[in-house]
Amino acid sequence: MIGYGMNKGVVPLATEEIFNRIKNNNDPEKSYEVTAMMCEIYNEKVQDLMVSVQSRPTGGLKVRESKTLGVFVDGITKHAVSSFAEIEKVMSIGESHRSKGATLMNAESSRAHTVIQIEFKSIIKFQGKTSQKLSVINLIDLAGSEKAGQTGATGDRLKEGCEINKSLSCLGDVIKALVDK
Repeated sequence: MIGYGMNKGVVPLATEEIFNRIKNNNDPEKSYEVTAMMCEIYNEKVQDLMVSVQSRPTGGLKVRESKTLGVFVDGITKHAVSSFAEIEKVMSIGESHRSKGATLMNAESSRAHTVIQIEFKSIIKFQGKTSQKLSVINLIDLAGSEKAGQTGATGDRLKEGCEINKSLSCLGDVIKALVDK
């Protein structure tokens, strides 16, 4: 989703395009606001990746639902960004706080599912009135399934792998239920 070095992932490519289109806007009646947030689901707990590991709440953040807001993470940090460089900085901070660990298959294996949310607000002024449109883009980087024998996982790594597999199985059940409808 994020990519490495010259191999840009979906998030940098999409956000770069968003800011290119904003830059090419010539209509003085239109303006835009972009915010970004990043969180992970690690051992069934939601954690804000803009917060250092030592400063995170031990029980994680709560996922809530509201009639006006929909599903949201209570207490998540959202960052206003006005350029591609700023969003790259947010992604870099989030990436540095991700839960990673070494296995036999990967020296920096992601130990959590990561959610990157981009809010794009278009503000249009027309005849003295202001109209706003909000688009929310959720991009999810799922941790890969784990085979304990191949990864050589023991202790905490084995527990993490079990939680990863459990959540992927649950996601598979949800997708199957949606397809069956």
